[in-house]
Formats: sequence, structure tokens, C-alpha cells
Amino acid sequence: MAISQRPLSPQALGLACRHVPTARRTARAFRVAAGPSTSSDGFTYLELELPTPLNSNVKKSAFIKSSTRVADCPPDRIPEFAFIGRSNVGKSSLINSLTNNDRLAKVSKEPGMTKLINHYLINDSWYLVDLPGYGFAKAGKSNREEWLRFTKDYFITRDNLVSVMLLVDSSLPPQTVDRDCADWLAECEVPFCIVFTKIDNRKKDMPTNAANVKAFKQMMAEEWEALPRCFETSSKTGTGKSELLGYLASLRELHVRSGRM
Repeated sequence: MAISQRPLSPQALGLACRHVPTARRTARAFRVAAGPSTSSDGFTYLELELPTPLNSNVKKSAFIKSSTRVADCPPDRIPEFAFIGRSNVGKSSLINSLTNNDRLAKVSKEPGMTKLINHYLINDSWYLVDLPGYGFAKAGKSNREEWLRFTKDYFITRDNLVSVMLLVDSSLPPQTVDRDCADWLAECEVPFCIVFTKIDNRKKDMPTNAANVKAFKQMMAEEWEALPRCFETSSKTGTGKSELLGYLASLRELHVRSGRM
């Protein structure tokens, strides 16, 4: 994984990370397979030597259950990928786009609609997980504690979690809370990538989406030796869909080779 150059400080999220037994995580395989690589855009990324993606197309998807705590989640026997981000970042829309199922995840313009850990079974062999958006935590202390309760233990203890998709709204200038979440995931050795959403949706009187993406990367590059893998997506046009699905397929293969299945 990409590791920040500075001692990480998750105080902004109110999280404290205890030691994670890396032998139980695919993170070990990530570190072994990774090295820095400078891209044509001038940023240095963590380059993974990933297996060829197999079975990347989604042919079947189904909602399994919603959980209020990790203990209630489905058995951790198959790999899963979690989606996290600020409220209204487009998690549900992206899940529906990736699965070609507009009715799979509930989409709403009201921030904070997702307040449970939602599991979706894909091709009867892996999970997509929709987590509560951390933006609604700013509404008050009780909601903040609710978000922590839903997600903290999930990230740290869920053994079959292969990777987290950290969604960032490309229509907005860089948000510090998104970088704080990235820092915390890195400190806890939770593998993740950054998925920029709404790449085709420019807000009036705002910088271009491309400028926002570049600014966010620059914000991270000031303190990170190498950035995690980044994707630019649109749930409306399908931009980035095949690339992201291929990446998930490669990670599943890496997960298998790491001995977790």
C-alpha cells in the first residue's frame, strides 16, 4: 500500500487504529507485489503487478442483507470490496452502474441515506459492500458516533475484505475529510484505491472536474510517497466502469493467490 511520509493523524475522523494482524490480510500480498511508478500525469503511484483479470463481467447481482454491526454481516467466506465516501458521493449509483442493475442499491439525493452495512452478492462468488457515508457524521455527535460504530470494526476486523473503494466527488474541490479517511485506511493497513465519481457532472461556478481531480492528487502527493491506484468514473456514461471491474477481478485473483481462499 501507499504509505504517507508523515505520522498519520486520524483525529479528524475520531478514529484510533489498533494493530492489525497483517498475516490475516491481503495487504501483505499488496506490499509484496507493489512498487512506485511515475505516470504521464506527473504523479507517482503505487504500481501493483496484478494477475490477468478473469470473469470481470457482472452477470448476476442480488441484495443479501443490511447489518448494524459486523457480527451480523454474512459469513466472511468469499472476497468482498467495500465502498466508502462522503454522503451523496454516488456510492449507490456506482454500484448500480457496475452491476447493470438500476434497482440494486437505493439511490437518493438526500445525504446519509445509507446508514447500514449493505451486502450485495455478485456472480454468487464475491460481495460489493455499501457503507454509510461519513459526511452525515458532521450533523452531530450522535450521528458521528453512529458512523464510527457501523464502520470502524468492519474495516479492522473483516478478514475477507480485499480492498476499499474510497469514493471522491470530482465535481467538488478537494475535501480534507476525504484525505483523512485515506490516511486512516493506510495507517490501518487496509488496501484501498481512490475512485473519483461524477466525472461528467461539472458544478456551476466551480473548477473543472479535471482540475479538482488534479488538486486532490496534489494534496495527497504533498505527504504521500506514492498515491494509491486512481479511477475516474461516471455512473451516467459508464466511464471507468470496465477499468474498475477489471481491477476488482485482478484483486480477487491476487486474493486467491495470497492463500485467503
